[in-house]
Amino acid sequence: ERCWRLGSALRGRGLAPGERVATLCPNSPTMLEAHFGIPAAQLILVTVNTRLGSGEIDTILKHCGARAVLVDAELEHLLEPLDLADVEIVRVDDSGLATDPYEVLLAEGSPDEPERWLVDEEDTISINYTSGTTGRPKGVQYSYRGAYLQALANAISMRLGSDSAYLWTLPMFHCNGWCNPWAVTAVAARHVTVRGVDPAQMWDLIDSEGITHYGGAPTVQLSLINNPAAHRIERGLTLMMGGAPPSPTLVARLAELNIELVHIYGLTETYAPMTVTPIQEHWGDLPAGEQASLRARQGQSHVAADLVRVVDDEMNDIPLDGIAMGEVVMRGNIVMPGYWNDEEATAEAFRGGWFHSGDMAVWHEDGMIEIRDRSKDIIISGAENISTIEVEQTLAAHPAVLEAAVIAIPHDHWGERPKAFVMLKDGAAADEAELIAFCRDRIAHFKCPDAVEFGPLPKTSTGKVQKFVLREKEWAGRESRVN
Repeated sequence: ERCWRLGSALRGRGLAPGERVATLCPNSPTMLEAHFGIPAAQLILVTVNTRLGSGEIDTILKHCGARAVLVDAELEHLLEPLDLADVEIVRVDDSGLATDPYEVLLAEGSPDEPERWLVDEEDTISINYTSGTTGRPKGVQYSYRGAYLQALANAISMRLGSDSAYLWTLPMFHCNGWCNPWAVTAVAARHVTVRGVDPAQMWDLIDSEGITHYGGAPTVQLSLINNPAAHRIERGLTLMMGGAPPSPTLVARLAELNIELVHIYGLTETYAPMTVTPIQEHWGDLPAGEQASLRARQGQSHVAADLVRVVDDEMNDIPLDGIAMGEVVMRGNIVMPGYWNDEEATAEAFRGGWFHSGDMAVWHEDGMIEIRDRSKDIIISGAENISTIEVEQTLAAHPAVLEAAVIAIPHDHWGERPKAFVMLKDGAAADEAELIAFCRDRIAHFKCPDAVEFGPLPKTSTGKVQKFVLREKEWAGRESRVN
């Protein structure tokens, strides 16, 4: 009823089919309702990353042409510096009180299902913004067809049922929560929302609410398994994990706690999960360490996806020998139709008729893939994408900086973090703390470098920075360049 009211009320305020409604909210009942109420009115949902700064949010709202924004009271300050005179702003107190502006909006709407205006299942249901390699955010379009197929595939992969209880630790703003708002509801299961990730609270809810399923990046799992409240869950718990390759150590520890891992791999451009690692019966005869290593692979396509390929520069399949390395490419129902208002970027991403992930992998004899490196200059920190170019451009704006190069370095908790290599202008002075503070004033804090190293940058004869030289030094002794 609340979802129907939301859709009806937005139509009543003059929004037309296909117009964009953004959310700036943590995981909450409002965010869940938005995933149904906004599409119910055939409006396009744009879930904005709550960790971004005001400037980045402004860019997204303008690029998508948002007509309205649902903003949580705790995040309202991020909109205050922006010129949003033509945008309807609805504050969400998350109180349930009749005086909450969001509740006032719902009261305007009808409890009856809105008239369907949807023309085609390939129409856009949502736009999810990702950093990309240029630092300019790109809006990944999701279709109704892709979203419902991904939702059903997730329900199958996690074995969700009507007696399931899903704990929302994965941000709903990230790839529409991997399409799980729709998956959990599809099987009439129960949603348990939490506004932030607190490992102690998670353990309390796992026990008190009878949580059966949850999802998230390895970072969340590290916090959970290392919390003092950690204990073996006798009834079992199913985890859908992706965002970064897990270590075999983490996989083994989850097994000790009786947390069943559904390991997935994908991108924003693939509605999140594209592949899943199926558990093979014969793995049970192998030593625990070897089992964990096999389960840490990225696997192969799940039920709603076409088989992924690993190809060389000429789009030829590489050998299935676990040694040769190529780029992972995809196509099919759960690959995005394209980037919002960006035909050039869409054409580049789909060159040769396949979506190019930028992820480098080996292809094993059993058909499963294993990510080893990235060709794109993207850092994945706690499942958040960070464009190295964006950070480099921010550093370059400092008056003392001549040139900067940013790479991913391994981090025990976040998986990867940015490190900057900076060459100062002749006669100029700046220290590490000053440059980090400079970045923190201009971009989201999670994007800022953890460390800054000063000195000349390694370059080719044509003047291009050799980032591989920097990576080799920082990742020395590690088999993989992904952590």
